[in-house]
Amino acid sequence: MNIYLDNGATTKMSKTAINAMLPYMDGIFGNPSSLHSTGQAAAEALMSARERVAKLINCAPSEITFTSGGSEADNQAIISAARIGERKGKKHIISSAFEHHAVLHTLNKLKKEGFDITLLDVHENGIIDPEEVKAAIHDDTCLVTIMFANNEIGTIEPIKEIGKICREAGVIFHTDAVQAAGHVHIDVQDQNIDMLSISAHKFHGPKGIGILYSKKGIPLTNIIEGGAQERGKRAGTENIPAIMGMTAALEEAVENLDKNAAHMSELRDMLIEGLSKIPHSILNGDREHRLPGNVNFCFEGIEGESLLLLLDDKGIAASSGSACTSGSLDPSHVLLAIGRVHDIAHGSLRLSLSEENTKEEIEYTIKAVTEVVEYLRNMSPIWRDLVNGKKEFIIK
Repeated sequence: MNIYLDNGATTKMSKTAINAMLPYMDGIFGNPSSLHSTGQAAAEALMSARERVAKLINCAPSEITFTSGGSEADNQAIISAARIGERKGKKHIISSAFEHHAVLHTLNKLKKEGFDITLLDVHENGIIDPEEVKAAIHDDTCLVTIMFANNEIGTIEPIKEIGKICREAGVIFHTDAVQAAGHVHIDVQDQNIDMLSISAHKFHGPKGIGILYSKKGIPLTNIIEGGAQERGKRAGTENIPAIMGMTAALEEAVENLDKNAAHMSELRDMLIEGLSKIPHSILNGDREHRLPGNVNFCFEGIEGESLLLLLDDKGIAASSGSACTSGSLDPSHVLLAIGRVHDIAHGSLRLSLSEENTKEEIEYTIKAVTEVVEYLRNMSPIWRDLVNGKKEFIIK
């Protein structure tokens, strides 16, 4: 049995997305910047995609910029807001300690340029308190950037409330919605969002394509120079096949969102209940306010890398956290941010579902994880010390 439970890293492209791309790889292959009919056919497709995407998140087509993915969108949003603030003498940015590294590394770069960065503490449940955001805002604040849903532990943040606070304070609010788009409802108007980042390969679209929404009146700073594409704010010939695939995938995801979320939530809760029966295990992140397809556990007395390799032998593809940091031996900064100690954070497992997963697969996964955890513990001298009372259990 082959079970794919690493959809937080990437999803399989849907047939809808593939079929939407094919005509733009052959028949309508022109450069949308060209004036001839072949190029203008591609330009019409690009315009249509922009209008369709805008409708899905409730914004104007002119507020959509196509990027290479979520990381580029995060970079451009944060740098643009920082430059706006800098011109006004405002160089304070608020974020959280468990953001994606595309955000954190960009903030570190700005810190070296003299920006003041406040990283809010994240509570054990992985939820950011809007009142703490409000308390952190002062006269020099130019940007608040808080992710919509965490990529590792799946917690969904109170975006609408945070956005309202920012709007009342006159501060730009950006959210990294890479994990949320296509899985939870997004309405940039209703949720008070000024800038938002999306990546197609998280909802069955192609890799290497994404979206930056920026509210009208927020001038973007170029991070890629060259041509006049994307209103002169993102140089490079537009990847029309990928844009069309992404648009079709997002439409399909939004159309089926409630049905898919209900199915995945049922499987998620089944998985949480089953893994909770493993002694000295703990769910990471809030039980209720989390993505429909995210389950993240820590198991005391084991190493996450060994767990992943043995699960792979049993046909289960999983992860210990973000794919962007999978080569690192350091424990997850997300788990450390919610208060997990190093020894516990090392024994983490992220299982991220899609609508294609079945109850039979979840039953098999619960059994496999239980067996592998027991096997690894029986081999572990640390576990023997815990069982024999030489060391005290951290997870009770």
